[in-house]
Amino acid sequence: MRIWILTILLLAAHVTMAQDEPEYKMEIGAGTGLASYQGDLNGSLTANMQPMAVVSARLKPNPRMAWALEIGYIPIKGKYDRQSTYYPMLSSTQESFSNSVVDIGGRYEYNFWPYGTGREYKGAKRLVPYITGGIGLTIASTVGGSVIATNLPLGAGIKYKIAPRLNLNAAWIMHFTTSDNIDGVYDPYGIKSSGIFKNKDSYSMLQIALTYDIWAKCRTCHNDDF
Repeated sequence: MRIWILTILLLAAHVTMAQDEPEYKMEIGAGTGLASYQGDLNGSLTANMQPMAVVSARLKPNPRMAWALEIGYIPIKGKYDRQSTYYPMLSSTQESFSNSVVDIGGRYEYNFWPYGTGREYKGAKRLVPYITGGIGLTIASTVGGSVIATNLPLGAGIKYKIAPRLNLNAAWIMHFTTSDNIDGVYDPYGIKSSGIFKNKDSYSMLQIALTYDIWAKCRTCHNDDF
């Protein structure tokens, strides 16, 4: 009888310890990384990569998902003289461009496993991979003026719980825009194309960020128990 009582007490203590930390509704932070432009004048994912910065906020309804809002500043560069393709609409005197992009986007993130320390949610893992997608706004500053376009961000990453309220996030995200002019050069082939993303510019972001959890959930009524 004593063994059964002791076993029950140990199990109860284990369950209590397993969920003795609060969950948090939101996290905020900032990060940096490398970005590159892909378009008519730079077809490689790694060519002319530039340092970029981002600030972010995430709303976390449960440990398996999050809604992310990010604002990023992204310099983009390209060189015409490195291209082997002939562009009939470009002047032979044009050699390079250097523009800047402000990206404002909202994304849905799906974690492959519950994310956390394991002490606030049963079965949560400190290290989890995730996939993400959403919609955003691209504001590019070019020689010819500002260019505004919609973009579709798609990517994947990993999250690591450094401490109960501190997170490390690494991700690669591709942004497909609806504009062919964020490099300041519109349709250098001189051939009209149909389709919202066909023959349009894009840019990728390889980023790492630190975030901090805020707004604890009510432990007795709002913690996710299962």
